[in-house]
Amino acid sequence: MVAIVGAAGCTAPATLTDRDDRLQVVTTTGLLQDLVRNVGGSRVNVTSLVPDGADPHSYEPSLRDVRNVVYADVAFSNYVMLEEHSIIRALDANLRPEAANVSLAEEAVKYAAEIIPLVEDVTLDTVWLGLRARGDGKARGANRASEVLLSMTAASGPGNVYGYLTGSFGDADVYFDSSDGFNPGDGYGDDTAILPADAHTHMSWAFTAPGVYEVTLSASLKVDQRSRPVPLGGSTFTFAVGVQPPNRPALVDRGHADLTVDVDGEQMYALYDPQGGGEKAQQTVPANEAVIVVPSKALSEIPAGFGFLGRPGERVYQLAQAVLGKHVHGEIDPHLWQNVRNAMAYTQVIRDKLIEKDPRGAREYRRNAEAYLAELDTLDRYVRTRIDEIPAARRHLITTHDAFGYLAQAYGMSVAGFVTPNPATEPSLADRRKLTETIRNLAVPAVFLEPNLAARSSTLSQVAEEQGIRVCPIYGDTFDGEVTTYVRMMRFNADSLRDCLR
Repeated sequence: MVAIVGAAGCTAPATLTDRDDRLQVVTTTGLLQDLVRNVGGSRVNVTSLVPDGADPHSYEPSLRDVRNVVYADVAFSNYVMLEEHSIIRALDANLRPEAANVSLAEEAVKYAAEIIPLVEDVTLDTVWLGLRARGDGKARGANRASEVLLSMTAASGPGNVYGYLTGSFGDADVYFDSSDGFNPGDGYGDDTAILPADAHTHMSWAFTAPGVYEVTLSASLKVDQRSRPVPLGGSTFTFAVGVQPPNRPALVDRGHADLTVDVDGEQMYALYDPQGGGEKAQQTVPANEAVIVVPSKALSEIPAGFGFLGRPGERVYQLAQAVLGKHVHGEIDPHLWQNVRNAMAYTQVIRDKLIEKDPRGAREYRRNAEAYLAELDTLDRYVRTRIDEIPAARRHLITTHDAFGYLAQAYGMSVAGFVTPNPATEPSLADRRKLTETIRNLAVPAVFLEPNLAARSSTLSQVAEEQGIRVCPIYGDTFDGEVTTYVRMMRFNADSLRDCLR
């Protein structure tokens, strides 16, 4: 991480202070920081918590970040669960009571920002199995900083069970590990995953031997950092690993499924959608009726760097997490800014909040916002014009990350697929075959990689090379040394799409 950020040539982040007459503003990402700079001008001192080149889905705030939050007069987050939950907790726990705390994606709706569901890739040969906290818990006082704790409290079977998540840069966070037992004395702290309310996360699941496993999960709600967790119930789930499944009413063997805690109903069950249509298409399956199938084709070798699973070269049965990197989210696609009209709505919310906190600067904020909105209007037309130059039959986007649904919807493209292999395993022959067939069937001349994810996207690059097509850059969540502003990012993306697909 340090090497990547340093290589981008980024300057040191701004420091907020109480010895500055300007309005002190903190944002979660560099993209939001750029929008605030354009509206606030010389009247604001603004810094971002997530540095350029880092992944907002997984960045952990530092003590310096927390210090900046303490001094902020205004905090802008994207929210709808774009940011790592610890970033949101750092904001909500450390902002002064009089500071404004703004969730831009939610507030931008009043300025006609368009919201679309998150598009997820469920084309794996095995079921994509995640964790979900269903319901907002508001009846118990929960808010966006509250935590739902999902703990593995028991596991039986012929081998060990692991649940882990692989980040964008290949690092693994182990949430569940049955090999060392379970310790109720510390609240199962070593075997606990944490989610916000009304969210779900992707995970990888690994089993060291074939057979039938029984895995017990328990859940609790922690309203705030001072409160004791409130029990929400638990259930035992059955996994059939490399063997004939037991006779049960429901086989969970493809598409998308989540082991789910119902925060409001205080129970646990599986939510299952074999076709991958999203939360609305998921059906409730009681734990005692479901068998989660881990087929023999899920057998894969342990790569170097994943020693918690065993020695490199040994084999485990694995359900891959499907989406590269740490993505804890709800059902709304959080990447609204890929439609420039949505960034214009963000700009208007930022203008209003800065005026609210600094009324004496109202004239300057309105003037800056008006000029920037005109620039964004020109940008919107530029992106549309460039993409219109791509023949309609070639407007298919294949990339590494589910971040471009808004761009596709707003500017007449289609998301043909996003390649999101689990960095912990070699992609299966079936995965490569599906990607190859998609490229051939659509006759796409190029695929697209986000620069900060390129090192972990070898499958897409290899298949593109085999098919003799280009691999071109596209920016989703973050800036770097080449792309340092929102306007430059969207122009770059439009040019890259047009040049590589036309």
